[in-house]
Amino acid sequence: MTQQSTDLKARYDALLQDEPKMRVRNAAEKLDVSEMELVAAQCGDIEATLLEGTAQTLFKELPTLGEVMLLTRNEWCVHERHGRYESVKVGHGPVGLVLGADLDLRVFFSSWKYAWAVTQNGRKSIQFFDGAGMALHKVYCTENSDMAAYDALVEKFRAADQEPAPVDRTPAAPKAYASEVPELLRQEWLGMTDTHDFAGLLKKWNLPRVQVLQSAGEDLAQRVDNDAIEVMLQKAAESDLPIMCFVGNKGMIQIHSGPVKKLMRTGPWFNILDPKFNLHLNTTAIHSIWIVNKPTEDGWVTSLEGYSEDGEQIVQFFGARKPGVPEIRQWRELLESLCKQPLAA
Repeated sequence: MTQQSTDLKARYDALLQDEPKMRVRNAAEKLDVSEMELVAAQCGDIEATLLEGTAQTLFKELPTLGEVMLLTRNEWCVHERHGRYESVKVGHGPVGLVLGADLDLRVFFSSWKYAWAVTQNGRKSIQFFDGAGMALHKVYCTENSDMAAYDALVEKFRAADQEPAPVDRTPAAPKAYASEVPELLRQEWLGMTDTHDFAGLLKKWNLPRVQVLQSAGEDLAQRVDNDAIEVMLQKAAESDLPIMCFVGNKGMIQIHSGPVKKLMRTGPWFNILDPKFNLHLNTTAIHSIWIVNKPTEDGWVTSLEGYSEDGEQIVQFFGARKPGVPEIRQWRELLESLCKQPLAA
């Protein structure tokens, strides 16, 4: 272990003496290091093994683990889902897909750089990080996981050199966007046939999401009260309405589909605490919430979306649906009840 790692361990231990329940991510922020640097230094009770091989190759092995708990988060929202990796569609390219009975993932491998097998408090996991040491996706073993398969995976991919390349925490240059939204964009929005066309629209015109929402017209994108997500979740839970919940970062979008039941607030966090799905949403980080209305071949599809002050998407909700199936009318009516102006229909 390097002197730098020894010093970091000492700083981490001193921090935990004052705040023993602090999570690794929060400790990293306090110590001004990346989360992965704490993992690599084996801080506290962390035991970590660096894994080698491409992220795509490792990802293909995850179905062997059986039932696991997946965790994907951004700065403001944590999405946890239990299930099995099934229908894993991963090649050598930068995009992957998981479409199993329980798990629904969109994977963007271009930013994945490090993988670790981590044991902490007796919990075993596989954790993936980007080049700056930020966690992109974590896979936790459960009592229903195949631990022999986990051990075999770790041995198969154990790196010969356990010293990782240094992380690069240099901030990326801010992306330059176009200054104005063209009038033609609304026409192209109205011509969409799939919700995924929206991403192409943003890319074509080089525009940030919130700026487009502000300019589209209230029949297509309408800002609503900042408690709209909580109101929606309460009503969905009361009526057993199945929803879709998307949470992502630059390397992963993780999706839950189904009803939600147990809702609880803990300080700034609004939580869903169901057996197979947990969500932890920091509502103090929400700067704006939008109802977004898109035309598709299956009819209009509406979403409820929360954004941070700098325009980053925190969380996104739809009514549960599959391609080729119209939106659930009950979901549409729920979102319409939150609007002050009518939506295009």
